[in-house]
Amino acid sequence: MSGDRASPVCYGAEADDVYMGYAPRDEIMAALNELLEAERAGARVALGSVGDAVSADHAAMMRTVRADEARWCAMLSRQIRRLGGTPSRKCGAFRGKAMAIADPIERLAFLNRGQAWVVRRLAELMRRVRDDALHADLRDMLESHKVNIDSAATFLDANGPSPNGAV
Repeated sequence: MSGDRASPVCYGAEADDVYMGYAPRDEIMAALNELLEAERAGARVALGSVGDAVSADHAAMMRTVRADEARWCAMLSRQIRRLGGTPSRKCGAFRGKAMAIADPIERLAFLNRGQAWVVRRLAELMRRVRDDALHADLRDMLESHKVNIDSAATFLDANGPSPNGAV
């Protein structure tokens, strides 16, 4: 015996994603479509809120949010197709709930809570995604939503509560 010790070859990199603790394809597709529907709803809420804006800054922020949401809709659709799925054509129920809020400041606060939900959902999903390209896009989406949340929070802080005190 030469005294050399060898360890067995590790085939971990070749293991099935589910075996390694990552989400199965069906779960990823469902989550991506759920996010797509939410982003579509957010884009429509932001677009519908431009005309109700209380100031030029508010309107500009809504246009920025709308463009950002549309960008993430395109990315999610592209990733779903790349992974062999079919992008949902639905719009999330969030749109109806948000647009039922008449006060533009209260609606913005509700939209911001929706953005925070997306951030939480992305963080949960990213832990279970093995695909590097998808993971990178989801990380960019998460960071972009954090920027929008901070921008809206700053605006909400500067504009105080609505007259009925709901914000």
